[in-house]
Amino acid sequence: MLQRAFELISIGILGLLLLVGSAAVVGAARSDVQKTPAFSAQLVIAQDGVASGVRTLSGGLVLDLQPGWKTYWRSPGEVGVPPQFNWEGSSNLADVRQLWPAPKRFTAFGIENFGYETQVVFPLEFSLETPGSEVLFELELELLICSDICVPAKVNLSHALPQGSGLDDISAKKIAEALATVPAQEMPRDVLSTKVYIDPDQTELIAELTASKAFLEPDIFPEFGDGTTFGKPEFRMNNGGKLLWARFPINAVGPEPAALSLTVTDQMHGSFRVRPERLEAPPAIPNASSAQGRTIGTLAWFATIALVGGLILNVMPCVLPVLAIKVSSLVTSAGQSQAQTRAGLLATTVGVMLFMWLLAGLLITLKYIGVKVGWGIQFQNPFFLFVLITLLMVFIGNLFGAFEISLPAALQTRMVRAGGSTHFGDVFTGFFTAMLATPCSAPFLGTAVAFALTGSNLDIAVIFTSLGLGLALPYLTMAARPGFATALPKPGQWMVWVRRILALLLVGTVAWLTWVMIGVAGLSAASVTLLASAIIVALFASSRRYGRGLILATLPTLSLALIVVSALHSSDVEIAANESSSLNWIPFDRADIARHVSRGHVVFVDVTADWCVTCKANKVLILEKETVSSALNADGVIAMQADWTRPNEKIARYLQSNNRFGIPFNAVYGPGAPDGIILPEILGTSAVLDALEAARLSELRARLSNLTAR
Repeated sequence: MLQRAFELISIGILGLLLLVGSAAVVGAARSDVQKTPAFSAQLVIAQDGVASGVRTLSGGLVLDLQPGWKTYWRSPGEVGVPPQFNWEGSSNLADVRQLWPAPKRFTAFGIENFGYETQVVFPLEFSLETPGSEVLFELELELLICSDICVPAKVNLSHALPQGSGLDDISAKKIAEALATVPAQEMPRDVLSTKVYIDPDQTELIAELTASKAFLEPDIFPEFGDGTTFGKPEFRMNNGGKLLWARFPINAVGPEPAALSLTVTDQMHGSFRVRPERLEAPPAIPNASSAQGRTIGTLAWFATIALVGGLILNVMPCVLPVLAIKVSSLVTSAGQSQAQTRAGLLATTVGVMLFMWLLAGLLITLKYIGVKVGWGIQFQNPFFLFVLITLLMVFIGNLFGAFEISLPAALQTRMVRAGGSTHFGDVFTGFFTAMLATPCSAPFLGTAVAFALTGSNLDIAVIFTSLGLGLALPYLTMAARPGFATALPKPGQWMVWVRRILALLLVGTVAWLTWVMIGVAGLSAASVTLLASAIIVALFASSRRYGRGLILATLPTLSLALIVVSALHSSDVEIAANESSSLNWIPFDRADIARHVSRGHVVFVDVTADWCVTCKANKVLILEKETVSSALNADGVIAMQADWTRPNEKIARYLQSNNRFGIPFNAVYGPGAPDGIILPEILGTSAVLDALEAARLSELRARLSNLTAR
């Protein structure tokens, strides 16, 4: 309690210091300089006096920001407020033209903001009502300054300029330097074209710039009217850096979109503002990768990480059905020669690698056409779930003895005559093993996948090959020492019971996938999937009378299960479940993270999904436990949950902004960790509690000490 009281007092003192600094001028004599603990503001004029006949004067507002503080550009980004200038108290002032220096991009809490740090000078051009007469400048400036917290400040500046002549050389130099930082209103000669495309649903903006000289560290700031915000951009370059391609997610569209403009900053071409040509179709994505500077050594290191991640994947919670298939394969091979067992295990390894290579090829293709990709997102697809449930139902029927799956007799005869033996079943076992492992995320896996998906096509191929080798390593180990498999008891009655136990494990997997299907596509789709799967299995079993009886007995059971699941998914039960939950979750909103942290709160973000078994394990074993749940429900802590069971563009962009392409993903934000503390895939009690403590006010206390020392 004493610690929390100190934290609240610290926030109050810091805010009071800033507000007192801002308000000090209001009650005192007005000046052209104002200082606060976080910034100082000064109004400078290039002239020492108003010469006879002069109609315009040059000036500037100088903001000097203390380290760690920033303020905003005219378009602040996803959140923020631009400075507001009010000159109503001035005399002999007809108009003021204010210019905006080129901004910088700030990323905090996964949110994109545009603004200034250290020092910014806003050039001002004054038009006089009466040329040659003295003038009084009265500026009331409202701005939002942000560090670990955001504080609104009000500045009142006054500057009287009598009749006279001469220049203030120091002020004139500052203003001239500031004018050089203002983006040009015309496109440089080196830039040949600027084109943009906005999709019909206004969800993304794609820009393409071509130039005669290569771009160096470019950035683009789009503006599309008040209220329109853009997320983190993706940049790619091609043609030796002369082609710049950028894609911006559009987070929100304002009520009255204005004409689109782009402010471009670059070392080679300077900064400029243009209204680009609109395209009817999106420009092609360049083949060049956005990743730069990756060496063979770096790729080898991440390939090793992928190998370890694939190996660990074998013991994750989602591996129960995978283990069932592995054990079933070993039982079937009992009594065979070591050569036969080795060949079967190697064939299973081929199946694992085949799935990984197909997945890598699919991801490369999707990236090329501009579709966002990630680990395990195929479980958001109802058709994929339908195929997976149907295959598992066929496996269950086979393990219960309703039918046997074998190749057509003619094909078997041809293979025997050719002197070969069939291992299609082993290959399929490996393929299916890898397919079922993808909804899980293991330690090291997220790091490796993020490296691959943010890199080149070669990176994806190497990383997913290493990942497959790690997942298949148990098979390769047993293939090197097949004596383990051949040492199993010879086939007998005991195998029947093993098959039934394995079938029951797969029944549990089908129940889980059905739950996922309901979350993804609804109860009706899950019902159709189960009934269609049962009919397919019945067709397989049609040659066995007791097989048909088994399926007919299964249908009422499935119907009863659907009724129960429907009840669990009803809104009343769902509300009751939320009320009885040990955690007070609020829906995920990336912009709210910054707002909560600016008020001194700690935010715990949990990205989860019904199909993510590791997420469920984290929840049951860590988050719902008394120690952690009490910390997450404490005052000043916000528990925010993002449900990625169904495709959600905002969640996908949030993950991508953190270089993550799979879940679980957990992060903690706070005054002590404004950029977030990313937690490991497998949560631990100490890891969560330590992150919550680190995200509190340790850094803010140090900043408060520095400010008060001044």
